[in-house]
Order: sequence, then C-alpha cells, then structure tokens
Amino acid sequence: MSAAAATGGEAPEWLISDSRIPVPEALAAMEARVAGIRAGTAGEAVWLVEHPPSYTAGTSARPEGLLDTRFPTFDAGRGGQWTYHGPGQRTAYVMLDLTRPHGTIPARDVRAYVHGLEEWMIRALDRFNVKGERREGRVGIWVADKSRGTEAKIGAIGVRVSRWVSWHGIALNVEPDLSHFGGIVPCGIAEHGVTSLHDLGLPVTMEEADSALMASWAEVFGP
Repeated sequence: MSAAAATGGEAPEWLISDSRIPVPEALAAMEARVAGIRAGTAGEAVWLVEHPPSYTAGTSARPEGLLDTRFPTFDAGRGGQWTYHGPGQRTAYVMLDLTRPHGTIPARDVRAYVHGLEEWMIRALDRFNVKGERREGRVGIWVADKSRGTEAKIGAIGVRVSRWVSWHGIALNVEPDLSHFGGIVPCGIAEHGVTSLHDLGLPVTMEEADSALMASWAEVFGP
C-alpha cells in the first residue's frame, strides 16, 4: 500500500495503489491491516486499487456461477457470490473498526454499514449526474435505462467483518471491459447486465472517480 493521502484524528487513511495489485496480494495486505486495527497498532484505512483481470468467489458462490476460466479465480472470503475485478474498475477496500460509530453508521451494525457503503456509491455517482439505485433483494447499485426499459449494475458490494473490523468493500465500474463479466453470473444475477460510467457515455477518469469517492465519504461515514 502506498499512501496517497492521510488525514489526522479518527479519519481513515486514504491509500491509492498506482499499479495493478494481484488479488492474493491484496487479500494478504488487508488481512495484515485488519489484524493491526484490531490490535491497536494500525489505523483505519480506505485502499483504492485496480486488479488484473480476475474472478473472485464469495462465501455464497456456486460452481455453476463460473461460466469459463479465462481469468484466474480466487476465493476472496467475503460475502456474496462471483465478482469480476479488472482494469478500469475502482475497487475500494474499507477497513474500519465497527465497534465505534462512523458518521451516520452506528457501532456494531453490519446492516447499517452495508447500507452506508451503498449510500457512499450513490452519492459518488450523483457527482456525475448518474442516479444510482438500490434494488430490493439485490446487493449493489443499479442504473435504470428508462428509454430501453432495462437496468444494469454499476457497483458491487462484498464485505467481511472479522471480530468487528471490516474489510473488502465496493467495486465501481469506471471503464472496465464489460465483456469480461461474461465469464461469470455476476453476484448470482443472470437476468440483468452490467454497465459502467463510460458505457453510460461519461468519459470519467479514474482520478475523477477517486475524487468523487473521497468527497462523498464524509457525507456518510463522517470526517
């Protein structure tokens, strides 16, 4: 993890990795940071990364959800099913001590925490005039195309909480190759597709997406 920005007080440290981080390396780094947070030897962090093309399995993933093995597959240990990670997608790993409140999120409330991650993405997307929406019974953030009568997923959520310290987090589609999602049933939902900011006609850079995520953080999780 290379620090891009760090804030004082109880705010998390913001980290941005310039290179593409292999999934196993990210998992090991998160696990070490989470252990440090729990032990009181490391502070909270939000780590922004891109991965090489990869498919990751959550704890609810089923073999039939992996349609082909064109990319490496990994057991991520988070909640959820199959997810694609790759270039052009901003993955934000959120490592917080959930024994204390964070902004609008009360302590020791995993449901509220997940809702907060959703709200964070919705507010970040709003900065690009994109209306991200929740769907009952479906995890993640969705974008409706009323002209076509369709909708597609633009942001995924998968979390793990270990003794009240969170890890994993969100994945926002900025400019990934959407054909790469064809190797899985994304999050177990076959009847709806995936989209990205670029697919919606918005040439947003990764730096602009990061700025939107950082600016929206305090609105949900506090400073």
